Amino acid sequence: MGNSFQGLDRFAAGAQYIGGRLRPGTSGRRHTVVDPATGRDVLDYVLASTADVDAAVAAARDALPGWAGATPGERSDAMHRFAARLAERAEDLAHAESLQCGKPVKLTREFDVPGTIDNTAFFAGAARHLQGQSAGEYSGDHTSYVRREPVGVVGSIAPWNYPLQMAAWKILPAIAAGNTIVLKPAELTPLTSLMFAQAATDAGIPDGVVNIVTGAGRDAGEHLVGHPDVAMTSFTGSTAVGRRVAEIATSTVKRLHLELGGKAPFVVFDDADLEAAVHGAVAGALINTGQDCTAATRAYVQRPLYDAFVEQVADLMATVRTGDPFDEDTDLGPLISHAQRDRVAGFVDRARAYATVVTGGTAPLGDGAHYRPTLITGAAQDSEIVQAEIFGPVLVVLPFDSDEEGLALANDTPYGLAASAWTRDVYRAGRATREIKAGCVWINDHIPIISEMPHGGYKASGFGKDMSTYSFEEYTQVKHVMYDNTAVARKDWHRTIFGDR
Repeated sequence: MGNSFQGLDRFAAGAQYIGGRLRPGTSGRRHTVVDPATGRDVLDYVLASTADVDAAVAAARDALPGWAGATPGERSDAMHRFAARLAERAEDLAHAESLQCGKPVKLTREFDVPGTIDNTAFFAGAARHLQGQSAGEYSGDHTSYVRREPVGVVGSIAPWNYPLQMAAWKILPAIAAGNTIVLKPAELTPLTSLMFAQAATDAGIPDGVVNIVTGAGRDAGEHLVGHPDVAMTSFTGSTAVGRRVAEIATSTVKRLHLELGGKAPFVVFDDADLEAAVHGAVAGALINTGQDCTAATRAYVQRPLYDAFVEQVADLMATVRTGDPFDEDTDLGPLISHAQRDRVAGFVDRARAYATVVTGGTAPLGDGAHYRPTLITGAAQDSEIVQAEIFGPVLVVLPFDSDEEGLALANDTPYGLAASAWTRDVYRAGRATREIKAGCVWINDHIPIISEMPHGGYKASGFGKDMSTYSFEEYTQVKHVMYDNTAVARKDWHRTIFGDR
């Protein structure tokens, strides 16, 4: 179908979506979205200024009373219409996502877009179930119950690796709970976030409920996080930037949700189905060209299976097809930019001094930011290639002997976002799920996510949950309401303050 996207003319009005319409930024500084598969320019636009952020927050603040005051059923109905609009535009969304990210179109069509539509449908239903604890007479003289109320205006920041899905993960639980939101997508990849917001408006979600500001992190992003009218910040990105976001947010006493880096272990016990583990490792390591914070990056293989695992993973990686993302035979797209490709290559090149590059480790010829699937062995547990988040198509394999050693190695990084364990033994599987310190532990698979289950990390991978009804813990205030049932003017406890019994 080619790598053209016929809907780009819709962004002629600008790359900011404020109060229900597209508008240009006012910073005076231009930015160009580049197709990483070809190096060609896709969209040139003016970045958001702090004044644009102020306008977006004002629009969200003005829309808040009406949207928060809508009934759960009204919000649910609007979000069901939202899911339907996204389904109607699925092909446009898939093409835009592939164009700005370099993702193979089979990934955007079969993962990014349907996952986002499903997430929207899920939160449309969940909007009707914002329930607190049932009423009860816990003191004997009073009836208590719990209300869940919106936090207010949410200011969120999303990354470039899954622009559409991350926009959904930030926007949907926030608005389902009755909040309004200003989202700052990565300036590299704003297209599908803007399309997502437009679909919300077209579905009848009121103007100002969903706003997008596309600007630089140090300007628009920091101003959004520190804005006095923003009650909560949700950030997905690197741990280093997350620390900066936390500094700004906590200085203004905002609620904070962080989903940060990962270095997911892939633990293969000696009774595992080897073929399943090999296929799972290659798929888990290479999804989105490895630009996934839950990607399988560290495979720990019990020694009896180690040699066969390395050999078979190398053979399978060699069959992976790189190329034009719009060719439906392409398996692996480029990295997001040449700068990111060079960063990944730097990790691999430095590792050559202390480890073995079994396969890959080079960039194919051409204009795109491609990098071949790469398998590394012989690295020490404390080496950079094992400990640092690379964010590219690189898998490191290390052996282990005892189960205790394998699980200890799995936990031996600062991160704790996701992990998997591969075994036919139910007791080994149970032990792995208990002892691996990560927000998600898969057994005999790696990567699948579902709308009904939470996503979020331990340790340096952050805190709080995306997706599922658990995400409402981030986006609602819990209020205790207490009624006196006695109609007695002078309570017995008053004597502790004045008078006698």
